[in-house]
Amino acid sequence: MTLGTLPYQHGLIDLGDENYAWLQPDGGWGWSNAGLIVDGTEALLVDTLFDLALTRRMLDSFEAALPGVTISTLVNTHANGDHCNGNELVTNAEIVCSVTAAEEMAAESPEMMKGLLAAAPTLGVMGEFFLECFDAFDFDGIERPTPTTTFTGTTTRTVGDSLVELVEVGPAHTGGDVLVHVPGRSTVYTGDILFIEGHPILWAGTVPDLLSALDRIEEWQPETIVPGHGPVTDLAGLREVREYLEYCRSEARTRFDAGMDLATAAGDIALDRWADWGDAERIVTTVDACYREFRGDDDLTPVTDLFATMAARWDSIRSA
Repeated sequence: MTLGTLPYQHGLIDLGDENYAWLQPDGGWGWSNAGLIVDGTEALLVDTLFDLALTRRMLDSFEAALPGVTISTLVNTHANGDHCNGNELVTNAEIVCSVTAAEEMAAESPEMMKGLLAAAPTLGVMGEFFLECFDAFDFDGIERPTPTTTFTGTTTRTVGDSLVELVEVGPAHTGGDVLVHVPGRSTVYTGDILFIEGHPILWAGTVPDLLSALDRIEEWQPETIVPGHGPVTDLAGLREVREYLEYCRSEARTRFDAGMDLATAAGDIALDRWADWGDAERIVTTVDACYREFRGDDDLTPVTDLFATMAARWDSIRSA
């Protein structure tokens, strides 16, 4: 039995060796994971959550379970709001992310999400899809602080006597993705480099970029992997995602060569092996990344265009 087959439970999960995860089933749009690395009375937090209420609940649970432990460092694995919108609640901590993630945070604001939710009723199927994804979250009153420290490449932090490696692997899911590796505990917190039991998202990189990030994780041979969404897993879970990506890239190549457009190709690729994974409309982002790669195109597809195509795919799936 792999770790990925264990029950997917909400809340604080003790992974052993003073490693913890905070999980939010079903792991779909916005329902992200976070992590906590503890040594004695000191802790490093990996990511906050999509709104203040969710983050406060998580922090209160940490405090109740681990009295006397202080979070001295917060690492944001990337810029998407479901991994950083609660940053303001982690007071007196160094906030660390990649240079690119900090730049992307400035461009993706909670106010933007509020505006899109307010406009959703006028946007037809795309608005319905947006509400389906994000209406459960409260974007009021969020004031994200500027990261304290940014880096490129690799840096480290210590938590008590434990070494934590921060390794930049973007562009992949986003431009500024960071892996958090605890080598002495054989544990990796991946951010959205990994979605487990859900279809992945590629906003900025290509499939080879994401596969390269998976290679880095596999080189470390971790026993425990905490994904950005979904249940805690191990290398077997990672390899299933790898096979999904390789399959999608091969299938996308066939359809690209045949002249299919993005929406047609995304709807034409059979996903039977992964039929039980959540949010199947997100294959649109994977096929889009493949098409960008095949064209040799460095220009990213606007997120609004991707959401429109995903909304149409979502509508088709729910109507089937």
